[in-house]
Amino acid sequence: MYIDTLIRIKNAMTREKDRVKVPYSQFEENVLESLVKTGYLNEIQKKGRGVKRVIEIKLKYDKEEKSRISDIKLISRPSKRVYIGWKDIKKSHQGYGNFFLSTPKGVMVDRDARRNRLGGELLFEIW
Repeated sequence: MYIDTLIRIKNAMTREKDRVKVPYSQFEENVLESLVKTGYLNEIQKKGRGVKRVIEIKLKYDKEEKSRISDIKLISRPSKRVYIGWKDIKKSHQGYGNFFLSTPKGVMVDRDARRNRLGGELLFEIW
């Protein structure tokens, strides 16, 4: 589940770790690729085969060794799914953060979803 992956990333950044490994799934790979595209993570690599496949994530820090991710707010959960249309997507933290959505065209950042006029499940907010 992507929620566990986000919590692992957040915990690793508070402990100032260099890398973190998470179990592989296609959806988690899509979420992590979108985090790399927006600049919150350095890179991801798939490792292993079959059941033992994992994704190794290289975390991103700035010059003062401060993490690129300040906080993560989980919005949609398995018990409560939150869906939103493209017209209702707001800016996160006055433009300094991002909402991530699961759309019919894949996992997208809020500005890409508005540009493509796509709504979907509002996954999480990151800043």
